[in-house]
Amino acid sequence: MGLFFRHNINDFTRLAIWKIEEDEAFFLKSVPSQRNISHPHKRLQHLAGRFLLRFLFPDFPSGEIEIADTRKPYLLNEQYHFSISHGGDYAAAIVSQNQRVGIDIELFAEKIHRIAHKFLDEEEMGLTQNSMRLPDTQLLTTYWSVKETVFKWWSYGNISLKENIKIRNIEEFPSQIVHVDFLRDGNGFPIQVDFKFFQEMALCWLVD
Repeated sequence: MGLFFRHNINDFTRLAIWKIEEDEAFFLKSVPSQRNISHPHKRLQHLAGRFLLRFLFPDFPSGEIEIADTRKPYLLNEQYHFSISHGGDYAAAIVSQNQRVGIDIELFAEKIHRIAHKFLDEEEMGLTQNSMRLPDTQLLTTYWSVKETVFKWWSYGNISLKENIKIRNIEEFPSQIVHVDFLRDGNGFPIQVDFKFFQEMALCWLVD
Protein backbone atom coordinates (compact mmCIF):
# COMPACT_ATOMS: atom_id res chain seq x y z
CA MET A 1 0.00 0.00 0.00
CA GLY A 2 2.77 2.44 0.89
CA LEU A 3 1.69 6.04 1.35
CA PHE A 4 -1.63 6.11 3.21
CA PHE A 5 -2.01 9.82 3.95
CA ARG A 6 0.02 12.98 3.42
CA HIS A 7 -0.56 16.52 4.58
CA ASN A 8 1.63 19.55 3.89
CA ILE A 9 0.81 21.78 6.85
CA ASN A 10 2.80 24.76 5.57
CA ASP A 11 5.92 25.47 3.53
CA PHE A 12 8.14 24.14 6.34
CA THR A 13 6.11 21.36 7.98
CA ARG A 14 4.83 18.06 6.55
CA LEU A 15 3.34 14.85 7.88
CA ALA A 16 2.48 11.44 6.47
CA ILE A 17 1.20 7.99 7.36
CA TRP A 18 2.64 4.87 5.77
CA LYS A 19 0.80 1.53 5.69
CA ILE A 20 3.45 -1.13 6.14
CA GLU A 21 3.17 -3.92 3.60
CA GLU A 22 6.83 -4.07 2.57
CA ASP A 23 9.63 -6.17 4.01
CA GLU A 24 12.69 -4.85 5.82
CA ALA A 25 14.79 -4.84 2.67
CA PHE A 26 12.57 -2.16 1.14
CA PHE A 27 13.19 0.29 4.00
CA LEU A 28 16.85 -0.59 4.48
CA LYS A 29 17.57 0.72 0.98
CA SER A 30 16.94 4.21 2.33
CA VAL A 31 17.35 4.06 6.10
CA PRO A 32 19.87 2.17 8.23
CA SER A 33 18.59 0.41 11.31
CA GLN A 34 20.16 2.13 14.31
CA ARG A 35 18.80 0.00 17.13
CA ASN A 36 18.84 -3.69 17.89
CA ILE A 37 15.12 -4.47 17.87
CA SER A 38 14.48 -8.19 18.19
CA HIS A 39 10.73 -8.24 17.47
CA PRO A 40 10.27 -8.37 13.65
CA HIS A 41 7.12 -6.25 13.50
CA LYS A 42 8.45 -3.58 15.86
CA ARG A 43 11.60 -3.48 13.76
CA LEU A 44 9.46 -2.89 10.66
CA GLN A 45 7.57 -0.11 12.42
CA HIS A 46 10.85 1.51 13.43
CA LEU A 47 12.22 1.35 9.89
CA ALA A 48 9.01 2.68 8.36
CA GLY A 49 9.01 5.66 10.72
CA ARG A 50 12.61 6.55 9.86
CA PHE A 51 11.85 6.02 6.16
CA LEU A 52 9.06 8.59 6.37
CA LEU A 53 11.44 11.27 7.62
CA ARG A 54 13.35 11.15 4.34
CA PHE A 55 10.16 10.67 2.37
CA LEU A 56 8.93 14.02 3.69
CA PHE A 57 12.28 15.82 3.41
CA PRO A 58 14.78 13.97 1.16
CA ASP A 59 17.77 15.68 2.78
CA PHE A 60 16.77 14.62 6.30
CA PRO A 61 19.99 13.36 7.98
CA SER A 62 18.56 10.17 9.47
CA GLY A 63 22.04 8.86 10.23
CA GLU A 64 22.54 11.72 12.71
CA ILE A 65 19.51 10.96 14.91
CA GLU A 66 20.27 10.79 18.63
CA ILE A 67 18.08 9.37 21.41
CA ALA A 68 17.49 11.50 24.50
CA ASP A 69 17.17 10.13 28.04
CA THR A 70 13.41 10.54 27.60
CA ARG A 71 13.67 8.19 24.57
CA LYS A 72 12.78 10.99 22.18
CA PRO A 73 14.76 10.95 18.92
CA TYR A 74 16.29 14.28 17.93
CA LEU A 75 18.97 15.99 15.85
CA LEU A 76 21.80 17.72 17.70
CA ASN A 77 21.78 20.78 15.44
CA GLU A 78 17.94 20.85 15.24
CA GLN A 79 18.10 21.16 11.46
CA TYR A 80 14.70 19.50 11.62
CA HIS A 81 12.18 19.01 14.40
CA PHE A 82 10.34 15.71 14.10
CA SER A 83 8.13 13.16 15.80
CA ILE A 84 7.27 9.55 14.95
CA SER A 85 4.41 7.23 15.93
CA HIS A 86 3.50 3.60 15.23
CA GLY A 87 0.34 1.57 15.52
CA GLY A 88 -0.46 -1.83 14.06
CA ASP A 89 0.57 -1.83 10.41
CA TYR A 90 0.98 1.93 10.28
CA ALA A 91 3.78 4.39 10.89
CA ALA A 92 3.39 8.16 11.02
CA ALA A 93 5.86 11.03 11.06
CA ILE A 94 5.81 14.81 11.16
CA VAL A 95 8.81 16.96 10.25
CA SER A 96 9.32 20.71 10.48
CA GLN A 97 12.21 22.95 9.58
CA ASN A 98 11.36 25.64 12.14
CA GLN A 99 8.77 24.51 14.71
CA ARG A 100 8.55 21.93 17.47
CA VAL A 101 6.11 19.16 16.61
CA GLY A 102 4.38 16.08 17.98
CA ILE A 103 2.37 13.32 16.33
CA ASP A 104 0.47 10.22 17.43
CA ILE A 105 -1.70 7.56 15.81
CA GLU A 106 -3.92 5.21 17.80
CA LEU A 107 -6.03 2.31 16.57
CA PHE A 108 -9.60 2.26 17.89
CA ALA A 109 -9.97 -0.51 20.48
CA GLU A 110 -12.46 -1.25 23.26
CA LYS A 111 -9.64 -1.65 25.80
CA ILE A 112 -9.38 2.15 25.96
CA HIS A 113 -12.41 2.11 28.30
CA ARG A 114 -10.46 0.11 30.90
CA ILE A 115 -7.62 2.62 31.13
CA ALA A 116 -9.46 5.92 30.60
CA HIS A 117 -9.33 6.72 34.34
CA LYS A 118 -5.53 6.62 34.18
CA PHE A 119 -5.25 9.60 31.81
CA LEU A 120 -8.55 11.52 32.25
CA ASP A 121 -9.76 13.30 35.37
CA GLU A 122 -13.44 13.63 36.37
CA GLU A 123 -13.94 16.86 34.45
CA GLU A 124 -12.49 15.35 31.30
CA MET A 125 -14.62 12.22 31.70
CA GLY A 126 -17.62 14.56 31.89
CA LEU A 127 -16.65 16.03 28.52
CA THR A 128 -16.63 12.51 27.12
CA GLN A 129 -20.11 11.78 28.46
CA ASN A 130 -21.52 15.06 27.14
CA SER A 131 -20.29 14.60 23.59
CA MET A 132 -23.02 12.85 21.58
CA ARG A 133 -21.58 13.09 18.08
CA LEU A 134 -18.69 10.68 18.46
CA PRO A 135 -18.82 7.07 19.67
CA ASP A 136 -17.27 6.66 23.12
CA THR A 137 -14.40 4.50 21.89
CA GLN A 138 -13.53 6.95 19.15
CA LEU A 139 -13.60 9.91 21.50
CA LEU A 140 -11.59 8.26 24.29
CA THR A 141 -8.99 7.10 21.77
CA THR A 142 -8.73 10.63 20.42
CA TYR A 143 -8.20 12.07 23.90
CA TRP A 144 -5.50 9.51 24.58
CA SER A 145 -3.83 10.34 21.27
CA VAL A 146 -4.05 14.08 21.97
CA LYS A 147 -2.25 13.66 25.28
CA GLU A 148 0.43 11.45 23.73
CA THR A 149 0.93 14.10 21.04
CA VAL A 150 1.42 16.85 23.61
CA PHE A 151 3.80 14.62 25.59
CA LYS A 152 5.94 14.08 22.49
CA TRP A 153 5.84 17.76 21.59
CA TRP A 154 7.02 18.68 25.11
CA SER A 155 9.79 16.07 24.76
CA TYR A 156 11.46 16.67 28.14
CA GLY A 157 9.52 14.01 30.06
CA ASN A 158 8.68 14.37 33.76
CA ILE A 159 5.02 15.18 33.18
CA SER A 160 1.79 13.26 33.79
CA LEU A 161 -0.77 12.79 31.04
CA LYS A 162 -3.50 13.12 33.66
CA GLU A 163 -2.12 15.95 35.80
CA ASN A 164 -0.28 18.16 33.32
CA ILE A 165 -2.31 17.82 30.11
CA LYS A 166 -5.97 18.78 30.44
CA ILE A 167 -8.59 18.40 27.71
CA ARG A 168 -10.88 21.46 27.70
CA ASN A 169 -12.95 21.18 24.54
CA ILE A 170 -13.21 19.35 21.23
CA GLU A 171 -14.31 20.96 17.98
CA GLU A 172 -15.62 18.58 15.36
CA PHE A 173 -16.87 21.10 12.78
CA PRO A 174 -15.71 22.95 10.75
CA SER A 175 -12.21 22.31 12.11
CA GLN A 176 -11.11 19.20 13.94
CA ILE A 177 -9.28 20.63 16.95
CA VAL A 178 -8.91 19.66 20.60
CA HIS A 179 -8.22 22.53 23.01
CA VAL A 180 -5.78 21.61 25.78
CA ASP A 181 -4.29 23.33 28.82
CA PHE A 182 -0.68 22.36 29.38
CA LEU A 183 0.13 22.81 33.07
CA ARG A 184 3.74 23.24 34.11
CA ASP A 185 5.37 24.86 37.15
CA GLY A 186 2.10 26.38 38.31
CA ASN A 187 1.29 27.94 34.95
CA GLY A 188 -1.21 26.93 32.29
CA PHE A 189 -0.65 27.33 28.56
CA PRO A 190 -3.42 26.86 25.95
CA ILE A 191 -2.56 24.46 23.13
CA GLN A 192 -4.49 23.37 20.06
CA VAL A 193 -4.07 19.83 18.75
CA ASP A 194 -5.37 18.93 15.28
CA PHE A 195 -6.93 15.54 14.68
CA LYS A 196 -8.27 13.47 11.82
CA PHE A 197 -10.18 10.19 11.76
CA PHE A 198 -9.67 7.22 9.51
CA GLN A 199 -11.72 4.03 9.48
CA GLU A 200 -9.66 2.29 12.16
CA MET A 201 -7.58 4.98 13.83
CA ALA A 202 -7.16 8.53 15.01
CA LEU A 203 -4.33 10.81 13.94
CA CYS A 204 -3.31 13.79 16.10
CA TRP A 205 -0.60 16.36 15.53
CA LEU A 206 0.74 19.51 17.14
CA VAL A 207 2.83 22.28 15.59
CA ASP A 208 4.13 24.86 18.06
